[in-house]
Amino acid sequence: KSLRPLPTQWYGLKDVEERYRKRYLDLILNPEVKEKIISRSKIIETLRQDLAKEGFIEVETPMLQPLPGGALARPFITHHNALNCDFYLRVAPELYLKRLLVAGFEKIYEIGRDFRNEGIDRDHNPEFTMFELYWAYQDWEGLMKFTEKLLKKFIPGKWEKITFEAALKKYAKKDIKKLRPEEIDEIFKKEVRPKIIKPTFVTHYPKFLSPFAKPVEDNPDLTERFQLIVDGMEIVNGFSELNDPVDQRQRMEEQERKYRAGNQEASRLDEDFLEALEYGMPPAAGWGVGIDRLAALVTKSHNVKEIIAFPTLKPR
Repeated sequence: KSLRPLPTQWYGLKDVEERYRKRYLDLILNPEVKEKIISRSKIIETLRQDLAKEGFIEVETPMLQPLPGGALARPFITHHNALNCDFYLRVAPELYLKRLLVAGFEKIYEIGRDFRNEGIDRDHNPEFTMFELYWAYQDWEGLMKFTEKLLKKFIPGKWEKITFEAALKKYAKKDIKKLRPEEIDEIFKKEVRPKIIKPTFVTHYPKFLSPFAKPVEDNPDLTERFQLIVDGMEIVNGFSELNDPVDQRQRMEEQERKYRAGNQEASRLDEDFLEALEYGMPPAAGWGVGIDRLAALVTKSHNVKEIIAFPTLKPR
């Protein structure tokens, strides 16, 4: 039975934060919000149907991980009482999906929750839905073509391509050769990415920003990595996967040094993953797509909170 009257449609629930806190009322009073949640579900359903037609299978990997890895992000930490040890809520499923490539799976994907202990803004929620895909015996060029084929129905128009270095010059008027490594990523995120509006593949990322990507054959300082950026948002991050265990160890050791020096976003040295690589991982390409960002883009929402049923908020 009902004990409270609903707020009036025009005056009762207009404060944005109050809408997010009382989402059940928001969905009753604002049909367009409900339609966005439905559209998000249909996007995921369509992706699953299309991937099944392409021969991909959906898998599940651990959300509780003994080491954080697969992305440069600060993790949430929890404690397992029975095992008496700390675990991390996963920042990405990447390293476990690659173990499945080692095991002989060739076309796999996972749609699930990731958790990153970082800021909240129009593009970021600490708990979010990630869609990661891996394809054995494929490379980044083939994956870019497949990405456009798969997502074109959601992101129409002409898709463009530009190198990371050229994007820095075009949008930030910066020469990458004159910048310190620690400056480059921040400049790209603040001065370049917000200016890329049309669907654009940004390619050839520097090696120091891409610890799991295969190097470009004729320029080992660059990697076979791309991002699809639309309306100033990173929608896809993909690359030819690094499958050389020696190179991967060197990069993980460098990330571990950064972590021990105080960088909480650095990836950790994962000996179990490196051992798996030593048994042989086939050449492969893979990417991650932020489902929340994709749905926000498709529904013309100004913030990912608009298409997350219950976004993260500070308790009152």
